[in-house]
Formats: sequence, C-alpha cells, structure tokens
Amino acid sequence: MGGAVSAGEDNDDLIDNLKEAQYIRTERVEQAFRAIDRGDYYLEGYRDNAYKDLAWKHGNIHLSAPCIYSEVMEALKLQPGLSFLNLGSGTGYLSTMVGLILGPFGINHGIELHSDVVEYAKEKLESFIKNSDSFDKFEFCEPAFVVGNCLQIASDSHQYDRIYCGAGVQKDHENYMKILLKVGGILVMPIEDQLTQIMRTGQNTWESKNILAVSFAPLVQPSKNDNGKPDSVGLRIRIHERTWGIVRREMRCLCWKPRKKQYFKEKTVIHLLQLKDEKEVRVVLIGL
Repeated sequence: MGGAVSAGEDNDDLIDNLKEAQYIRTERVEQAFRAIDRGDYYLEGYRDNAYKDLAWKHGNIHLSAPCIYSEVMEALKLQPGLSFLNLGSGTGYLSTMVGLILGPFGINHGIELHSDVVEYAKEKLESFIKNSDSFDKFEFCEPAFVVGNCLQIASDSHQYDRIYCGAGVQKDHENYMKILLKVGGILVMPIEDQLTQIMRTGQNTWESKNILAVSFAPLVQPSKNDNGKPDSVGLRIRIHERTWGIVRREMRCLCWKPRKKQYFKEKTVIHLLQLKDEKEVRVVLIGL
C-alpha cells in the first residue's frame, strides 16, 4: 500500500508532498511528522526508499506507507493528555509521533509480537531522545513498549482514549477491539480491507467510518503455553509514567532559574520518581 504521493528528497519534502495531497490536514499532525525523520527508522543501507510513499519490510521490522500513517494520525484526533494504545507498535515510529502530541500528562503504550522489534523500537526511541533537535521543542509522552500478542490483553487492563491496530482485524475480533476503548474514544484499525475509524458514543453504541482502502497482513492468532492456555499481556499504568512528565516539565522551567540548579541532581530525580502519586510530586516540586 502506498505510492499515492510523489517521492521526497528528505523528510520535509515528503511532508510537503503529503500536505499537498491532503493526507496531512492539520498543523498538529504536520508538526509531529516534521519532528521525526522517517529515515531514522530504517536500517543502514535501506534509507534510499525512506521518503517514498511506500511500505518497507525487513525481517520482522515493518513501516507502513507515509500516506497510511498520515490518515491514521488525522483519524485519531489526538489531544494532549489522552491515553493511547498501539496494537502492533513495530518500530515505534508512530508511537513516538503520537507522544509529541499527547504531552507530559498522556499515556502511551505499545504492544508488539516480536521481541527483536521491541528492542529495535527502544533503540530508536533512545536515539530520538538523545540526538534529535526536535525533542526539546515538545512536551513528550514517552512510549512504553511490551512484548505480547494484542489479542491476549489481560482482562483487568484499563481502557484507552485512542487505539490504533496496525494489522488486519478479522470480523470476529472487532468487538474485542471495541471493548478496549473508553466511551468517547476513537479506534482506528483495518477491517475487511478498509482502514476504519470507530467512535464509541456510548456504553453499547458506536459510529464507524471507512477512511481508506488498504491491504494489511492479518493479526497473528494467539499460541498457547505449556498449560494449554494463552499467556495474557498486562497493561497497567505505572506511577512513573504519570510522574515523569511532570518532573521533566517542571525541571525544564527551573533550568531558567540559576539559584535552583542545586536541585538538578540525580538523587532528586530518583526521589521524585519514587513518590506514590502525582500530588506528592507536585508538593515536592513546589517546595523546590
């Protein structure tokens, strides 16, 4: 799937082409795409195709075509502070773009079937945080990636405001996906060869809209463990996911106050991250 827009010479050129073709339509989505160079998520030696509107696959590593990611980002209608679940998170490219919009008070989770791809995603995320000029221009919600099958999410996992599934969903799994969504939330997934936006309008009511004709590999069916039961994937919000955004935001503000520099010590950060809830973190930061 892809080839809908002209090839670009670099990332900005690609984004210009996606805008011209009306795949990118909002400033918020455009900023996220420009902040993260798609070529950085390719293996060395394969970047020649990074700025073409084409999908790319090497072993278990896969990137959808830019036009697909553009439609997904627009259809999710992302806002700061929302919770997001990426089913089949792959390289982490999409999750990282989403994190730039969610900001420090969001939740950003990804489930990926292949452990080698999760390691690849973590490496790319670390590289973005350390090396990208764009990182400090945004309030970032760092993605958390786990290995597992997205059809085996534990029953006690919480629901999400926004969900994307990057593999073809069979009709008999449609309701399973819908239940993961909060009322008022948006789910984007490929089903019956259509990229579909589903909005949960009530406890038992939904609105669906087809976005784009697509062709995705189907979801991999769960395998069973030695006990004859499938392993479940736990998705719990860890307290540091909520507090780290607050810490980073406040410390960035404090960096402009020279008399506060003594608080930029590793032990202070560790102490903040070990606090039990956001209220305690705010109290400590105010005390600084």
